[in-house]
Amino acid sequence: MFHPDERQRHLPSQMWTNSINQANKMALRAWAKETGINLVQVNGQRRYGGPPPGWVGGPPPAGTEVFIGKLPQDVYENALIPLFQSVGKLYEFRLMMTFSGLNRGFAYAKYGNQRDAKEAITALHNFEVREGCAIVVCRSTEKCELSVDGLAASVSRQELEAVLRRVTEGVLSVTLHVSPCQKQAQLAVLKYSSHQAAAMAKKTLTEGNVKLRGVQMRVNWLKPDLKQKLQSCKEKPPSSLVRGGKCPEVPKPVPLSPVLCNAVERLHAVCRRQHLGTPLFLTKFVQANPKGWQRFWCQVVIPGFPVPFSGFTWVRQDRPGRSGHEEAKVAVALHVLRALAAGQLT
Repeated sequence: MFHPDERQRHLPSQMWTNSINQANKMALRAWAKETGINLVQVNGQRRYGGPPPGWVGGPPPAGTEVFIGKLPQDVYENALIPLFQSVGKLYEFRLMMTFSGLNRGFAYAKYGNQRDAKEAITALHNFEVREGCAIVVCRSTEKCELSVDGLAASVSRQELEAVLRRVTEGVLSVTLHVSPCQKQAQLAVLKYSSHQAAAMAKKTLTEGNVKLRGVQMRVNWLKPDLKQKLQSCKEKPPSSLVRGGKCPEVPKPVPLSPVLCNAVERLHAVCRRQHLGTPLFLTKFVQANPKGWQRFWCQVVIPGFPVPFSGFTWVRQDRPGRSGHEEAKVAVALHVLRALAAGQLT
């Protein structure tokens, strides 16, 4: 039977009642009901397993996934899963889908070990799933890194990471660099936990009209030559907005004040101790008054809590070289620490 992922949109019923390929869709339904296999629709792909029922242990290592190409668009899992299970135990099978309910001509099969993946390539490459329709089976590249170019120079790592965690899953790290292609812009490298997570993030960010500072994000797979070029340069230190919204030159790294280090580090330590996850900070300059005070909107996202901690704070930038964003960060960190101590966030 079919089971929608509660965190994703369920496949609209009209796709299954569409007259296109109705016979094969009915056969798929009957097969799923007979075998009890659950197929989950997630943003343009249909997935079995990951892990499958009865799986023991963690996910398989790299090198266990194969790419399947040149599929007839009217073939479904009732024909493909048994075929690819015939050479080894499947951990996951993903069929890319169109909005009409036809497949997009390719899929991915992940096995429990590298031996079975190699056997699938040997046995099933150029296999005819029907007369005259030979499929391609080869090793999946399993790329996990994306690049986002053209970001404003004032965008911080925390701001970008907070957006990514709201709309994508599996983010491991976000790094910012001076863009090698555009003046006064940044390039971000996004690393995800798996090829699937990266592919889904690319699709969501590209097709979901996700914007940062009102500009749509331009997302591509990270190319090897660009990665090598970036590795030869130091990561760009985070910048901040200044009064009037102008973007300053990239500041030189300066030592953080003991108060800032203590507040932020203490919040990180408390979150680690209580197994709440790593807190993410987002600060946005709002206004300044003639006396030197700056008002910021601040947000702290703690994975262990269902809603972020948000609010406004006034700070004063007393020392040259110390960012108002840093002062806002310590202010909101202190607020969160007090709330945790008082039990207001539990």
